[in-house]
Amino acid sequence: MLNTIVHGTATDAPPLLVAHGLYGSARNWGVIAKRLADTRQVIAVDMRNHGDSPHTDTHRYPEMADDLAEVIAAYGGQMDVLGHSMGGKAAMALALTHPEAVRRLIVADMAPIAYDRDQHGPLEAMRGVDLALVESRKDAGAQMDADPALIPFLLQSLDLKARRWLLNLDTLSADMDYIMGWPQIEGRFDGPTLVLRGETSDYVPDSALPVIEGYFPDARVETVAGAGHWVHAEQPRAVEAAVRAFLD
Repeated sequence: MLNTIVHGTATDAPPLLVAHGLYGSARNWGVIAKRLADTRQVIAVDMRNHGDSPHTDTHRYPEMADDLAEVIAAYGGQMDVLGHSMGGKAAMALALTHPEAVRRLIVADMAPIAYDRDQHGPLEAMRGVDLALVESRKDAGAQMDADPALIPFLLQSLDLKARRWLLNLDTLSADMDYIMGWPQIEGRFDGPTLVLRGETSDYVPDSALPVIEGYFPDARVETVAGAGHWVHAEQPRAVEAAVRAFLD
């Protein structure tokens, strides 16, 4: 089963499952998860091939949906689900293939469409680090050929003591086309759905709204002012308020 970080204790409110994005971990939503845990239990997961979760030979959305369904089953059988970016696609796949497991769905800056984007750069930046020479995260960062703003985020997945990445770089690279794509999934999820898109992000274009409505007829889209793709990091209070209002 996926590794989990549990915030708070069970209450009368349904628990909330949080799925992070590509190259992330369960800790990415820690600030918002801790705050939301004042009224409900919040369970954040390391997605497969990330963090302390199992490393596998494939990284595709039907499998990730099954992973999330397994966690939900272990915690009682139904949850509210929040997913960001890659985790948002996994959450959507979960709702479409295991609708009984999802009460309410929240998708942060992601649509059920394929994206023509190259995400191999961060992989190559991590692969380019000679871990034998690394004594600190600063040492590793100095070797990385990547956007300086992205390096601290990637370094969160470096196990400095073991001198290894907590990401399955080989599998993520091999299945990158699937990660950036969207599988052929039939069906729809009729439960309440909230799509939060960043004001300056282009991940949820207006052209994707009919596709979202086709899969999720009870969906509404809200724009987070002053946020790009990393809505939870750039506008945490606004995202927290939107999530709390939707779940309550």
